[in-house]
Amino acid sequence: MNQSTTTIATTPHAFITILFAGLIAGMLDITAAFIVYGNMFHVGPIRILHNVASGLLGREAYNGGLATAAIGLLCHFIIAFGAATVFLFLARACPFLLHQPILWGALYGIGVYFFMNRIVVPLSNVAKTPFSFKMMIIGVIIHIFCVGLPIALVIRRFAKN
Repeated sequence: MNQSTTTIATTPHAFITILFAGLIAGMLDITAAFIVYGNMFHVGPIRILHNVASGLLGREAYNGGLATAAIGLLCHFIIAFGAATVFLFLARACPFLLHQPILWGALYGIGVYFFMNRIVVPLSNVAKTPFSFKMMIIGVIIHIFCVGLPIALVIRRFAKN
């Protein structure tokens, strides 16, 4: 076991690691949402960010213009930083996660998807929508490649320094 792997969550590098991993995952995830959901539902980025903000603000988020879109973007990145933080502490407790970051990052992305869609979203103010298997598959794929893998790879990279 590598000394830096076990101490990454307790060093000043932990904050930088979380920041970098969260920024990359957040940017990839929101870009995928803009492209995929924008094309599927013919809505622009502002409307997608309003939907994110509606988790906090309810239906009023759709009437707030750029201000509530900014709140949606902030909420989105707070969640991405949270996901990066959780993985960093999991990797500290279970260093084997960093030995196979592709496998564990992909599984982590799937876990984040289901945590968000089965726990966070139902507890939020987002309007309820009917279940769609197609949308679930798309969401899982986005979370594997845009959330789980980038977080695991960034944390592995920083843990090796």
